[in-house]
Amino acid sequence: MSAEIAIRSSRSARRSRRAGRASAGSRAERERPAGPFVLYVEGPRDRDLLRIWARRVSHGLAKALESCVVIMGGRQPARAAEHFERVHGGRDDVSGLIVLDRDHHDPARDWSASEPLELFTWPRRHIESYVLVPAAIRRAAGCAPADARVDRLLAEHLPDSGDADALIDVDAKRLLAAKGPLARALGQPLSTADIARCMRLDEVHRDVIGVLDRVAAALGQRGSEPEIVVRPRTQ
Repeated sequence: MSAEIAIRSSRSARRSRRAGRASAGSRAERERPAGPFVLYVEGPRDRDLLRIWARRVSHGLAKALESCVVIMGGRQPARAAEHFERVHGGRDDVSGLIVLDRDHHDPARDWSASEPLELFTWPRRHIESYVLVPAAIRRAAGCAPADARVDRLLAEHLPDSGDADALIDVDAKRLLAAKGPLARALGQPLSTADIARCMRLDEVHRDVIGVLDRVAAALGQRGSEPEIVVRPRTQ
């Protein structure tokens, strides 16, 4: 290796270390929610879906969620517990909630949480399962009323039962993947966030509403009761 290359390599390594330290510092800043509550989620998609649904419930709740979410980087409740203890341990004015996909796990065998840090596992397999709402999918895809592609696809891949609990074991991640059955049927990928944005409040599942109500209570925000906004009359 020439001296010039060695110097460039050394400089590059130093820049990389500095960038790494800066990144770690900014990550630590993000990991310290300023309020009295911390919401731990598996990844950015979980965070985004909860924010979108929260807007259907209360704009104040959606705004409050922006500053209280910590991403675990996967289904790692022990990591969340370690973070909570490291950052907030010994404080009795901070609480937290860990929200996990069920996946193929037995929720009864998950890390055992207790106050002030609690654990919630979605009854359905994935958080994405809660956007399997045919009407919202049609709206997100811009389907015409007579377009039956969504209905045919969901009839093929979802249980026949009208009971919502029949969706518990559906692999929504595979169904909604960028190259999955829904994208192939529509001729375009459709993100879970796009579908969630097209959901109406009455289409948001009670499991989701339950989580949002818990978060709202912890943050001192309005829960799932509709907000009434009174605007002055224009002259």
